[in-house]
Amino acid sequence: MLQAIDLTKQYALDAPAALNRLNLTIGPGEIFCLLGQNGAGKTTTINLFLGFLKPTSGQALIGGLNVADHPVETKKLLAYLPETVMLYPNLSGLENLDFFASLAGFRYSQAELGDLLTRAGLQSEAHDRRVGAYSKGMRQKVGIAIALAKQAKVLLLDEPTSGLDPKASNEFSDLLTTLSREGVAILMATHDIFRAKEVGTRIGIMRAGQLVETLPTTNLTANELEAIYLQTV
Repeated sequence: MLQAIDLTKQYALDAPAALNRLNLTIGPGEIFCLLGQNGAGKTTTINLFLGFLKPTSGQALIGGLNVADHPVETKKLLAYLPETVMLYPNLSGLENLDFFASLAGFRYSQAELGDLLTRAGLQSEAHDRRVGAYSKGMRQKVGIAIALAKQAKVLLLDEPTSGLDPKASNEFSDLLTTLSREGVAILMATHDIFRAKEVGTRIGIMRAGQLVETLPTTNLTANELEAIYLQTV
């Protein structure tokens, strides 16, 4: 569902590449976690798949379509959760979900919208409350509900668990695991080594714009991953 082919981004001719010849394939149901220090190229990678940036060279593909050539078609396949999900604070969770679903061309009844929020883990008593009173974890759940409403095949996440308490982080990890079982391809940029080990099927470590290590999480302990990460970066 997601593929990078020699994907490169250089912001200035005399500057080092922010992303240098990335090659990566993520299949349906896979959760690929990108680890790396600030400036390693994680967010640049996400933004190239989103079409927010144009590659200097190479290709970012979603569902076999080149993002640069098919920006509208590829956006229909994906949902994006940034570190802070931007919602309308004066609207309820239900109203936000209804609005963003309709922007994507989907119409749902109030009962169906409630079911989507419940599937995303938001308690029913919060559905009609203003989002301005939500915690960050609750806002992330509305973001997941929007992905469900869009019937997204690809989920792009940029530091989604930053600032979440341990309970909210665990709940978010459970949601990602459920989505992967439903065949959603997930790319998550994160600094959280232990969360990446818990939820990821594969982990990529980036340094200075390059993917320098790719590891399956099977039979890999969190301590082993931390040691490899520290040696790599």
